[in-house]
Amino acid sequence: MRRDEIVGWLRETDRGKLGELWWRADALRRRCVGDAVHLRGLVELSNKCARQCGYCGLRAGNAALPRYRMTHDEILACARMAQELGYGTLVLQSGEDPTMDPEWLAGVVRQITTTTPLAVTLSLGEWGADVLGLWREAGADRYLLRFETADEELFQRIHPPMPGRPSSRFEVLRSLRELGYEVGSGILIGFPGQSYDELARCIEVLRELELDMIGSGPFIPHPDTPLGGSHGDAAPDQVPADDLMTYKVLALARIVRPYANIPATTALATLDKASGYERGLQRGANVIMPNLTPVRYRTLYEVYPGKTGTAPKDTYYDDIKARIEALGRTVGVGPGSSACRTGAAAHPA
Repeated sequence: MRRDEIVGWLRETDRGKLGELWWRADALRRRCVGDAVHLRGLVELSNKCARQCGYCGLRAGNAALPRYRMTHDEILACARMAQELGYGTLVLQSGEDPTMDPEWLAGVVRQITTTTPLAVTLSLGEWGADVLGLWREAGADRYLLRFETADEELFQRIHPPMPGRPSSRFEVLRSLRELGYEVGSGILIGFPGQSYDELARCIEVLRELELDMIGSGPFIPHPDTPLGGSHGDAAPDQVPADDLMTYKVLALARIVRPYANIPATTALATLDKASGYERGLQRGANVIMPNLTPVRYRTLYEVYPGKTGTAPKDTYYDDIKARIEALGRTVGVGPGSSACRTGAAAHPA
């Protein structure tokens, strides 16, 4: 798909024509990864973060946020819950927390992978190849790190580098590939200054990186951040940060990378609470990530306001299983590893 075609779809507003995009993405999803929807149990193990990202509620400058880091035993309890629910993967996510001991986390990962059948995905920000290698040796299978924008100037504007430590997300993604991880990344959609052409370029990058997982989401700024009151709507070529644009990016991601695992994200379900998961699954997605974080921590992991999945009884399993089956889909069994490395030598799009 050429850049001008991608831009054309991103600008498209006709419901009938967009129906063609949804159909194409869903047909590719069915052909390339099947009807199973894989559930990944999400554990937000720490909200400590050293970064000063312009829109994220976990940013170091948010002094009003009480900070936490879960214990080894608390994380293992979540792993056991995931196993009991029949999930195949546990996703360990946190802010970028340089005070966390990498050896401690390696021990957590090692115990999960030796005492349960779960695959382990990490989403812990930027770390050096030595630490990433340590976690890989401990048994971590996958790593998620969104590059968010291919425009370096825009990236630095929303993600200021830490003193003496410039951001190098593409370098980290290369290291992950070399270490044998399944690699996941994605785009931030609709942040201030993002043009249609820039977003189209980001979709091309999804293909160029040969990603195993693609998780993109809309710009939802936390009010207690520098970008908290900004949605970029005044710029003439500004990409909107709405659910429709997010569905377009999801569908186009499926088209440019047809064998990837692609989630219908929590952010999408937050924008479209009634049917965000369903529409995502009908427009290219094949993964959902129910939140298994202990209730007392969930409201403290407030990357953005109004995040779905913070109710006390909400592990999502029964509700999500019913919603998946209502679409004629099935809940996936096992870790749901990437199909990119097993059957995708030819590009069927």
